[in-house]
Amino acid sequence: MTTADPTERIERAEIEDTSLLAFYRDMNPPERRTFWACAAGWALDGMDFMIYPLVIGTIITLWKVDPGSAGLAGTVTLLASAIGGWLGGYVSDHIGRVRTLQITIIWFSFFSLVCAVVQNFDQLLIARAVLGLGFGGEWAAGAVLMGEAIRPQYRGRAVGSVQSGWAVGWGLAVLSQAVLFSLMPAETAWRWMFVIGALPALLVFYIRRSVTEPEIAAAARAKQAASGDRPALWEIFSGRILKTTILASLMVTGCQGGYYAITFWVPQFLTKERHLSIVGSTGYLSALIIGSFIGYLVGAWLADRIGRRNLFLIFSLGAIAVVLLYTQLPLTNEILWVLGFPLGFFASGYFSGIGAFLTELYPTRLRGSGQGFCYNFGRGIGALFPFLVGALSATTSLANAIAIFAVVAYAVFFIAAFALPETRGRVLHAD
Repeated sequence: MTTADPTERIERAEIEDTSLLAFYRDMNPPERRTFWACAAGWALDGMDFMIYPLVIGTIITLWKVDPGSAGLAGTVTLLASAIGGWLGGYVSDHIGRVRTLQITIIWFSFFSLVCAVVQNFDQLLIARAVLGLGFGGEWAAGAVLMGEAIRPQYRGRAVGSVQSGWAVGWGLAVLSQAVLFSLMPAETAWRWMFVIGALPALLVFYIRRSVTEPEIAAAARAKQAASGDRPALWEIFSGRILKTTILASLMVTGCQGGYYAITFWVPQFLTKERHLSIVGSTGYLSALIIGSFIGYLVGAWLADRIGRRNLFLIFSLGAIAVVLLYTQLPLTNEILWVLGFPLGFFASGYFSGIGAFLTELYPTRLRGSGQGFCYNFGRGIGALFPFLVGALSATTSLANAIAIFAVVAYAVFFIAAFALPETRGRVLHAD
């Protein structure tokens, strides 16, 4: 068995045109189809995940669930997604990125429907956990697919622009909430939110017809089949690549933990501590979402302009500063609304560099496994933050709980990112 080494055969492409949309103008039809399929998948993925934080207040009231237990459902979803992402990435190294993407989308769409018909909180907890397996696998397959399909000089902007689909999905979830909770009683509206979360299944028909497997991935699998040297599940923990796996996992733990500590509990923070109605909080969440969307696009541009690592360092510090302002100062609701934009901007924009960065850290034979594990290990450990924030809010304010865990997470993100190498423009090989 060969030992994968991300420092071998490093070749970099010159990035001459750093404008945000240069990658799209230069795409061929197959690349564009892959781009839109992954962007739509990530948007619907984001919509599906954000539905639960938006209905958590209703579920707490209807089923008399304490905040810690309510947060546990979010944590369980993310922990399961960590397992699903690792396995999904590993499977994509063996059966292909496109096929794995289709399977995982159908999986989490079906279990979103299951969430709509559960009869108690325990059933919802189980359904969200099983849904998480597909949720994690979808990101692993889609991110690797995009990273391999796009040329290295455009990879940061293309993968980052796909990441912005999460904000679109978040916006769709908030819009659905505003419409459904205006038209229906809360005890019915929350179920229809989960029905809408099953829409990603329709995307599979487009993927089957329009998206092809990246040549580099197909060549790598053909080479492995000919030699009989199939990558093992544990190979990302061997040799010189172990350090990369550890640092990348810590980095993603920090960025995921900070993001979930904020976005999972902000809707409840606005209604519980700022005393806004569910419909009234929509404008505040909209500012957060718009900031998030712009942050993704700016982050995508900066990933190729200043490099992946510099993007992470700048945005982690910005996120720490804004979350402290948002939660710790006695601000009026008007100022809080304005701060929603930079909070969404800094708490989300760095994700635009994550997919490309992880793609470039691993050789092709281990890319699905490595990228899937690191991202979803971080997601799994970061998944503890919704639960911990909810539990800590029993002894202090929700604002304090959010701030404590977000600041710790972003500090870990900064330190780990600083210890990893810059990968901007790295050329991928079928090894």
